[in-house]
Amino acid sequence: MLLSLTALAVILVVPGITSAYMIQPGDTLSELAQKFGLSVDDILKLNPNIKDPDLIYAGDSLNLPGRESEAKQSRKSGNKVYKMSAKEKDLLARIVHAEAKGEPFAGKVAVAHVVLNRVEHEAFPNTITEVIFQPRQFQPVSNGAINQKPDEEAIRAVEEALKTRSSSQGSLYFYNPRTATNSWVFSRETVKVIGNHVFAK
Repeated sequence: MLLSLTALAVILVVPGITSAYMIQPGDTLSELAQKFGLSVDDILKLNPNIKDPDLIYAGDSLNLPGRESEAKQSRKSGNKVYKMSAKEKDLLARIVHAEAKGEPFAGKVAVAHVVLNRVEHEAFPNTITEVIFQPRQFQPVSNGAINQKPDEEAIRAVEEALKTRSSSQGSLYFYNPRTATNSWVFSRETVKVIGNHVFAK
């Protein structure tokens, strides 16, 4: 399914260095070119497999000149340079509460893992706040449920997620297959199913 997306870019442009960027729902070549200070022709030269510049698909990879931010490189190498503030921890608990209310505790932990994994992934923003408020990613942000105070279990789930990130299997997405309306998400590799949610990457 063809998707048109807006995504926050997390690659710094450095001539001569090529980096893979995963296309997000809403991305267009013209928007990506503008974000990275390139022309559409520049992107097409690096990606000869693209036959029609108006047809790009979420989940595919683009070659772009650039590199990951130093903070993201440090996190991937194991250096703990990202410190979560109390405000971010509360925000993470709020998204867990809104997205996974009624789900098993393990499912709440897994939702928190998705957000934490996105912070470290090159295709997503660099902070908890930016990941959660990235356009069209989390429904509770759109419908206001993010403003609800998290319950004790959601708060505990965040704490557990911070201790058990290695068990997340790299999940970057979650969805309820009975209510999901975006068919693109079904193309992602499933890593586990907990309660009503499928977790994928």
